[in-house]
Amino acid sequence: MEILNYKGFIGSIEANLNDNTLYGKVLGLDKNTLITYEGNTLAELQADFRNGVDDYIIHCKENGLPLHKSYSGSFNVRIPPELHAKIAFSAQSSGMSLNAYIRKILSAAVL
Repeated sequence: MEILNYKGFIGSIEANLNDNTLYGKVLGLDKNTLITYEGNTLAELQADFRNGVDDYIIHCKENGLPLHKSYSGSFNVRIPPELHAKIAFSAQSSGMSLNAYIRKILSAAVL
């Protein structure tokens, strides 16, 4: 999947084959925030994406609102207690914190 990246915001690239346009939205924002953009060319899409991000940043500053970027780096995963215990034991056996161990495993899985 191709993505756009600007100032810590990540956006999707979608195509509407019926009218030959491109569109997308900024990914990983809180549920109350939506930034969308569109264009007839990739250059137009990228420009509208950057403008949407810049407008959002200005809006947050002007209104004293917290700025929520794509993917905060924190997420919750629910797993069975038995698996949690096994992962914690493996982390401890490796001399790593649980967070460091999971970060290492996840990084290896997606590279």
